[in-house]
Amino acid sequence: MPITLLWAVDVYGRVYSLSTAGQRWERADDMLLELKRVTAGKGRCWGIGCDHHVYLNMMPSETSIRYREETYENQRWNPVDSFTDTLLPTDRWPWSDVTGMNPLPLHSFELPSRSWEWEGDWYVDQSCGEPNQTGGWEYAVDFPANFSPDKKWNSCVRRRRWIRYRRYTAQGTWAKIPLDYPRKPPLPLCDISCGGWEMSDQSGRYPNLWGVSQQGEVWFREGIHPRVPEGSGWEEVEVPKEVAQLSAGPGDLLWALLWDGNLLVRTGLSLDSPTGTSWVELESPGKEIEALHVAVGVSVVWVVTKDYKVWFRRGVNSHNPCGSGWISIGGEMMVVDVGLNEQVWAVGEDRGLYFRMGVTLSEPSGSGWIPVSAQWGNSKEVIPPRKASEFGDQLAEALKSSLLSCTDSDSELGPPDPPNGTKDFPVLEAAAPSVLPLGGADTPTPPLKTEDPPSALQQDAPKPFIPASDSFINSLVSDRDKTSTPQLPITEVRQEEVQEPSPAPILPTPETAGHDVPWMNVDLEGAEAARCAQAAGPSSGALGTLQTSHGVGVEDAPVWTWVSGGGCDVDAGSQISWLSPTGPLTSSLSLTPVQSAAWSEQQQQQQENREEISKKPLERSHSVWVRKGALRWWRDWKPQRWVDASVALEQSTKSDGGKDSIFFVYYTQYDEKKYVHVFVHEVTALVPVFMDCHYAFAVYTTQRTKQRWPLVLAAQTEKDMNDWLCLLSDCCCECRGITGPPSRQALWSTTSKGDIMVHEPSFSLEAPAHTLACDLMFWRQVPGHLRCVESNSLGLVWGVGWDGTAWVYSGRNGQQPTSGGAVQMHQQTDVRSVHVYENQRWNPMTGYTDKGLPTDRPMWSDESGLKECTKGNTPPPSPQWSWVSEWAVGYSVPGGTDKEGWQYAADFPTTFHGHKTMKDFVRRRRWTRKCKITLRGPWQQVPPIRLTDICLMPCLAQSRMEQVPVWALSDKGDVLCRLGVSPQNPAGSSWLHVGTDQPFKSISIGGANQVWAITKDGAVFYRGSVSPQNPAGECWYHIPSPPRQTLRQLSVGRTSVFAVDENSNLWIRQGLTPSYPQGSAWELISNNVTKVSVGPLDQVWTIAEGVPCFPAETPGAVCHRLGVGPMQPKGQSWDYGIGGGWEHISVRGNSAEAPRAPHPPPPVGAPRSPLPPTQVNGNAVGV
Repeated sequence: MPITLLWAVDVYGRVYSLSTAGQRWERADDMLLELKRVTAGKGRCWGIGCDHHVYLNMMPSETSIRYREETYENQRWNPVDSFTDTLLPTDRWPWSDVTGMNPLPLHSFELPSRSWEWEGDWYVDQSCGEPNQTGGWEYAVDFPANFSPDKKWNSCVRRRRWIRYRRYTAQGTWAKIPLDYPRKPPLPLCDISCGGWEMSDQSGRYPNLWGVSQQGEVWFREGIHPRVPEGSGWEEVEVPKEVAQLSAGPGDLLWALLWDGNLLVRTGLSLDSPTGTSWVELESPGKEIEALHVAVGVSVVWVVTKDYKVWFRRGVNSHNPCGSGWISIGGEMMVVDVGLNEQVWAVGEDRGLYFRMGVTLSEPSGSGWIPVSAQWGNSKEVIPPRKASEFGDQLAEALKSSLLSCTDSDSELGPPDPPNGTKDFPVLEAAAPSVLPLGGADTPTPPLKTEDPPSALQQDAPKPFIPASDSFINSLVSDRDKTSTPQLPITEVRQEEVQEPSPAPILPTPETAGHDVPWMNVDLEGAEAARCAQAAGPSSGALGTLQTSHGVGVEDAPVWTWVSGGGCDVDAGSQISWLSPTGPLTSSLSLTPVQSAAWSEQQQQQQENREEISKKPLERSHSVWVRKGALRWWRDWKPQRWVDASVALEQSTKSDGGKDSIFFVYYTQYDEKKYVHVFVHEVTALVPVFMDCHYAFAVYTTQRTKQRWPLVLAAQTEKDMNDWLCLLSDCCCECRGITGPPSRQALWSTTSKGDIMVHEPSFSLEAPAHTLACDLMFWRQVPGHLRCVESNSLGLVWGVGWDGTAWVYSGRNGQQPTSGGAVQMHQQTDVRSVHVYENQRWNPMTGYTDKGLPTDRPMWSDESGLKECTKGNTPPPSPQWSWVSEWAVGYSVPGGTDKEGWQYAADFPTTFHGHKTMKDFVRRRRWTRKCKITLRGPWQQVPPIRLTDICLMPCLAQSRMEQVPVWALSDKGDVLCRLGVSPQNPAGSSWLHVGTDQPFKSISIGGANQVWAITKDGAVFYRGSVSPQNPAGECWYHIPSPPRQTLRQLSVGRTSVFAVDENSNLWIRQGLTPSYPQGSAWELISNNVTKVSVGPLDQVWTIAEGVPCFPAETPGAVCHRLGVGPMQPKGQSWDYGIGGGWEHISVRGNSAEAPRAPHPPPPVGAPRSPLPPTQVNGNAVGV
């Protein structure tokens, strides 16, 4: 790591530097140099002197800074004198630049400042042609033309270049930047900041310099170049309001602090537009507290408010320079600065230097403050954070040294002592009410000796307040006509010695003489406060609690007022001797002057004192964690396409442990930087999707679910996609307080891709009033791959894969993992078939061929015929799948096939059948290829029978069952009953075959052991006499189907039965009673339903085929039936939730009922009803 410097300025204007390879502060060689503040960059440091001039210190390097001056000598040929400098009136100047437009005679070149010297005299550039033969001349026909070293017969003009080098001689010293003559220079500057050498769109090689004048104007230094480090001139940048201080980052961030305490952000900064395009105003982070100081880095912003609280701006990026919100950070600081690698330096309220520990790219807010503990002078004593008493004495002596004297602000010295007889009580200028004085009432001071108690006057005397920055001079000036109550220092004594302090008198503030202007000198303000403190004298006792045992001299440790780490190359892992804390520091602490003094005492006292100090409570600060990466974004607008984007997940941790996260997507459109952001607490689902063979996933929010337009992102590899999915899912769960495996009441669902999704329900999900909207539901993914999944409220979850394999959940849902044991993960495989269809049309000449009509579907397509799919270009469902077979003709097709696998129909699209007739002019056959996926999940295989449907008996949460009935259908249509299933043995023991005379395709068991099933031809049956003692029942009862409809799936709840037919219509069975459980009739409820699930509370959820008004969305949306109740079992309306490829849903585990309000007592004397209270949903509740 190269050796770099940390720069700092003390209250006397002395400039110091601290090397990363050293251990001692080094003062500038120029002992007369007095700077107010500095700003450092790579290899250089700028400063503002007390004379308001700008100074530059270039770091010494092995390569000297040289600049080449050049001019061209131009001549024209004439028949008398040959080539001469007598040119035509239309020609260029005899001495000019390369363009010939500007005259540049040799005598017009001057050194820009005293920091330069000529290396030699002018000489001719001999690089053209042979040296000493052409004399450096280049010939051409006329001006301007192409010049060459060869002289020809028609060469009428010639030129040659003269060169002279100048060298920068002020490296390693502070050099004054000359004024811009004859241009108008800026007014005296009060703040400067350099940055911009790492523009985000291109790596720059030189910094930009910004300045603020005392009238609030913003200036930009032009012409800064590696060969011209001083720049060439100042350019004014218009601002909407007066600026007090600004900060420029190494990239394209620029923030400014206004006189009124608000903030300005410059947008549009780039290499092509270094001054930006516009300003955006932001409010101060503190409520009703103005900002005091601002510092920016590449993608971070730190702000200090007038109560010395430190704030961090989250979401800052070159695409979003304004950020998205403020985070409060522990520590009480006066000045902060962001250096290289986003490292943060600060001047504390005790005037000590501090460094922010743990600042990394992933955690830009860091974890805590540590002092900068470097040696000073010729001694080996480490400079600790200062006690308030030490700082007070040096302030009292500050006027004697008078190193920061300025002659242009005499009006700021304040009036003489007022003639009202208050000279016995020194009157100090108070700060603005929002600014806490050093050692204020909220900051305890070190313990006092009991043998020398302070007097009442000593306790009441306020401490002198010295501003740390010009950024809040407005408040100091505007509040001079107000009276303020000085704050008492809090003295820590032993509990038995605590005395009630006397009340502090209200000291009047005198009238200010002269005219106070907003650009008053901050150092004179400090000197005025120090003069007032000195005028009190030792006899008055006003500063009796601030005395020290030694005077202020040259060898005293500095009292810092400014720091700049822009040129200090350190990071969180750097091994720097003066950044190694030796005391018991916590990872997040709030440094007050007392705690800083306590830290220094720990270096000198014994272990017993350290333990006593360590018992003091420390404030817990907030922190910010960031994860960045590169993904591809499916653009939201047409024409839709993939766009390269950078993403960032920013998570903030509050002091109470709560977390809040924002996900940013940064992209560029027409060379304009833009971004899309999503609040993680608004994310409702993270679903993997398959788009164009990309590893893609969709991010749903409430608003995007309503608009049916998720945020789709794609990664380069499967690992990157899984990492981002896990990271975002964990953040979503943390924001909602969801931990551990799914609960017993969870809703389970699967997508058409096979992903398993879970929702943790609340009481409001099924509440009669104020029901939770479906688009607000948060779905999280469970590892695994299934086609359908079923559960109940006892914690049992079964699933069926696409290949018919039965799986049981082994993640102990509803139970906390045991100590040392995580969720059991097993290897899970699944096999599914991919289909493409070969289509043909008949013609009289050749019969069936692949030559169709122009209006026909593609001759190779999917089942719908809308998309062309050939055997060559059809990939597996996702990159996670791999082929395990070759393409083969499929014969198991609904409607049947002939011996070659063809299905026939009159035209596309109509119903296909397996035999050819005279009216069949088109045919198709299905080609099938199998693919396999292997992954790990909390699922245990249940061998050996392959299943097509599974169902668990729903029950209430308080139910106790030794064995849970589980019914299933095999791939051959046989009805099976699983024995021995219990919460302790979720996989059961064996299968019991239930006799049938025809194959079934759907089965469901509800309350009171009601078993309903549908055969493959659509007939409905009810299984009678099913009980715990007779789990298989006795016989089947045929139930008539709806008129002219064929049912395909049903679900039985507590007291209701719902079914879906082949035309996606939803039906309810009417007339169900305990004495007649078969019911009486079917009633149509709705259409647009593909799957239905009825829960133990008779709640109804479905998978809708589509969402109204969104015909382009992929079929499959979660839908909730509203208004379902005992008096209205079929419900009233639909609430559509997340959609786009959802396959199955199960709510049979959600038995969480909303708490009911207590019934009011009957009025006294009211007649009682002779009838007993009715039971909800009848009596068929035997669970």
